[in-house]
Amino acid sequence: MAESLFQLRELVQSYNARTILQLDALDIFDGEILALVGPSGAGKSTLLRLLNFLEAPASGKMFYRGEQVKTENIPLLRRREITTVFQRPVLLNTNVRNNIAFGLNLRGKKENARVDEMLTRVGLQNIAHARARTLSGGEMQRVALARALAIEPRVLLLDEPTANLDPYNVSLIEDIVRAQNREHHTTVVLVTHNIFQAKRLAQRVGLLLNGQLIELAETETFFDAPRDARTAAFVRGEMVY
Repeated sequence: MAESLFQLRELVQSYNARTILQLDALDIFDGEILALVGPSGAGKSTLLRLLNFLEAPASGKMFYRGEQVKTENIPLLRRREITTVFQRPVLLNTNVRNNIAFGLNLRGKKENARVDEMLTRVGLQNIAHARARTLSGGEMQRVALARALAIEPRVLLLDEPTANLDPYNVSLIEDIVRAQNREHHTTVVLVTHNIFQAKRLAQRVGLLLNGQLIELAETETFFDAPRDARTAAFVRGEMVY
């Protein structure tokens, strides 16, 4: 079994005295693709923010690579290793190439070959000098993904990365994520409403409802033999919110 990269124990996140997330235990394994599904408001995006150390939990413990995450060690833990691609990418008001190079430049690296590699990888080499904010939604998402992967992260967090995109861009982005995981052993945590995408990409799938992890299993088991009746209903599309 792979090593646990993240370990979450008795983790609670609350906003204004309202509990948004309450996890008894969750391990995320090094090198896996883990998909988290569930309705809006289930706590999926909150969990991603915790995994990227963008906020601290209200209570409980989180370990990353065996070290407990605390305020004082977050900058060191997070540096270069973890990055997030959001559903609505925030791109700089410059060309595609400069956007992809942004993370590298912050780290003092002028790696033109790396940027060229990423442009080719996401299929944007022919529009490298186009203004990023004039691109289609799918192209903008590919720019954001290339920018994230350029820094060679150990962990890639994806928050609804293909929502509202056309099938061509969905397929392209999924192929890039799959190849990144296979070739670079990058750990991927994917939040998605699309259960079919979870089934295509992930090795394990978890269902979040009302801030709680209802079920977590290997993908085949999750879809074909769920243990919880709520999971079975969700997979069949019978849950209405």
